[in-house]
Amino acid sequence: MANHNPKATSKTTYNRRSFLKVSALSGGGMMLGISDWGLGAVRHRGSDLKRASQSQIVNPQSEIFLNGFVKITPDNVIKIMAPNPEGGQGVKTSMPMIVAEELDMDWKTVVIEQVGLDTKHFTRQFIGGSQAIHQGWKPLRTAGATARQMLREAAAKQWQVPVDEVTTEAGVLYLKASGKSAKYGDMATAAAGLPVPENVKLKAVKDFKIVGTSRKNVDGLKIITGKPLYGIDQRREGMLIAMIAHPPAFGMKLKSVDDAAVRKMPGIKDVFVVKPMMDDYERQFFDTCTFPEVVAIVGNSTWEVMQAKKALKIDWETFADYTEKKNMMGRKMTAKVPAGLESTADHQAKMVAMASKQATVRRKDGDPETAFKNAAKVIERTYTGPHLAHNCMEPMNFFAHVTDDKAELCGPLQKPENTEQTLSARLGMPLEKIDIQMTRLGGGFGRRSYAHWLIEAALISQKMKAPVKLIYSREDDMTSGIYRSAYSATYRAGFDANNNLIAFHVKAGGVPESPLYANRFPAGAVDNYLAEDWTVDTNITVGSFRAPRSNFMAAAEQSFLDEVAETAGKDPIDFRLELLKRAQEKPVGTNNEYDPARFAGVLELVREKSNWEQQKKSRHLGVSAYFCHDTYAAHVLDLEVTDGQPVVKKVTTAIDCGIVINPDAAKNMTQGAIVDGLGTALYGNMTFTKGVPDASNFDRYRMIRMNEAPKKIDIHFVQNTFDPTGMGEPAYPPVFGALASALYKATGKRFYNQPFTMESVKS
Repeated sequence: MANHNPKATSKTTYNRRSFLKVSALSGGGMMLGISDWGLGAVRHRGSDLKRASQSQIVNPQSEIFLNGFVKITPDNVIKIMAPNPEGGQGVKTSMPMIVAEELDMDWKTVVIEQVGLDTKHFTRQFIGGSQAIHQGWKPLRTAGATARQMLREAAAKQWQVPVDEVTTEAGVLYLKASGKSAKYGDMATAAAGLPVPENVKLKAVKDFKIVGTSRKNVDGLKIITGKPLYGIDQRREGMLIAMIAHPPAFGMKLKSVDDAAVRKMPGIKDVFVVKPMMDDYERQFFDTCTFPEVVAIVGNSTWEVMQAKKALKIDWETFADYTEKKNMMGRKMTAKVPAGLESTADHQAKMVAMASKQATVRRKDGDPETAFKNAAKVIERTYTGPHLAHNCMEPMNFFAHVTDDKAELCGPLQKPENTEQTLSARLGMPLEKIDIQMTRLGGGFGRRSYAHWLIEAALISQKMKAPVKLIYSREDDMTSGIYRSAYSATYRAGFDANNNLIAFHVKAGGVPESPLYANRFPAGAVDNYLAEDWTVDTNITVGSFRAPRSNFMAAAEQSFLDEVAETAGKDPIDFRLELLKRAQEKPVGTNNEYDPARFAGVLELVREKSNWEQQKKSRHLGVSAYFCHDTYAAHVLDLEVTDGQPVVKKVTTAIDCGIVINPDAAKNMTQGAIVDGLGTALYGNMTFTKGVPDASNFDRYRMIRMNEAPKKIDIHFVQNTFDPTGMGEPAYPPVFGALASALYKATGKRFYNQPFTMESVKS
């Protein structure tokens, strides 16, 4: 696989809003942090990725995208702060690894500390979009390199030598000419008094000692020994337990509550209505809130509250259409919430109707209408995907203690800064009086981005004038959103008389959002290309789900490309590579999001490592490749059908995510994505009957079981020196297409509708 040789140097530009700051710790030592960044500067296109320099000169006061935080005490305790929520993707380990690399530390001596929301010293303290490492790469390196440089300057000043004579290794400063040495802690206080250097030199990639090596999860021992890490583990003196009751169906609201009997039950402190957001509030991007009002039940213990909840007598009624004001990261809009008790059958009928109506054109290359009219052959296929529930292993929960003077909160969430702003508006309390501490997430992938349950917990605590832990039951969690949208996509391909692809058309939509990515492959590889989309309004709340939208579009697109390759009489990998070669050598259009060479690279690697040419002759192999979150991933899936059920024997994977920070962690994320994707493709399905979710627990919502996981997963990373990109999500979307194609090889039938139930094969 080709190794990309980047430019020798790179220098960033000064921006007064973005800077490194250094200060002395109480009692001596130094503290280094990075704050402020410009979200508008972030770009998420593969073709825009900047190559990493072998040796980079950077200005520490440049515009940055994330933050690092280093504390060094006089007694040589080196702490690296972990500012972002940890949701199982390993950022609490990998982000400090980047800082420690440039700081030139012995990893075994580093102390990692999870910090709470701290908008004074940090920004972008959230997880989502698989961007933590991608956006944090340069600033985290800069933080470590700057701290190291300042320690060297302090030593040089004390030893009265030029700074170039001072070297470092494993947390120790050396003056080799005289044999002098000092620990970082010895120079920390003096370093804190120095100005931040104008420029620092970053390590060459070839000199990395920590980055690129496998390191154990810093929370691993605590996890396996059951230490309290999660929000649901929170215990405080005098803490009450709260639960909520919400409408049984989407499209309904609270009418009245009869709580007379409940108030007399043992341990119950109060029952009251909670309104998470005011009617006139302009909702921000992550302010999705399923129900305008819920009923809170507060008591001494979880068991007592659960029994009281069952005894509550609540009347619900349907609501009329209404609108919500939204500010979607600067784009202001009004969203319609329609009335009605919706059913999955209604959604499916509406999606079928929309597929035949005029849609919004998002991209058009060439003259696709004429090309289809003149085509010797046209194939058309429609793919669907249902609503999906997140089903985090740890149901939603949050601790809150709100007084007149301050609000203390602690729990699992993905977007604390966004949520804090909403909480400030709802409580009428200034931001400086709100303290949000972050626990490890017991599952997330978008579900914990929409933290209306944090607002509920705070309001309940404020009302009770006591510390409260709000707990959602599994049924509460599964039946109150936030779901993945239901989707549909219709593809057409036109061929000439020699079965060459001459036209490509995709028309996609969903309830309520469109899954379309108009500028992704095969855009740029076909002369006549058309992409358009549509949407259907709904009152069922949806939001981010692992690899949003990509999780469906990859399945549909890659499944269709397999049929196109078959119609063209070509091997499915060869066919994709031909298209990518065209996109590289003579691209159509100028707005293509992907790098065709890197895309082709993962296909070539997975073909080699899976022994595709030989295995396809005797095995049921399916291939799929996709680009999202700035990363390229390809799978070859080998399965058999035994007793009417699919058995995945092996999945071979190739990934190009640039420099791999922690190889074992990256493999773990890929393995998890593959297992998760298989389970969702085979079983994931949330349906509705007159607004009521048809599954409220795992007895009705089928999840993949341990014995259904692949018997073997073989993962390979493309070796290059590109800056690292996303890892938590990119391996997930292509699983669906690889499974569908392998099922076709095994059964002779195509699978167009998720989940890929085997009943259609048996019948």
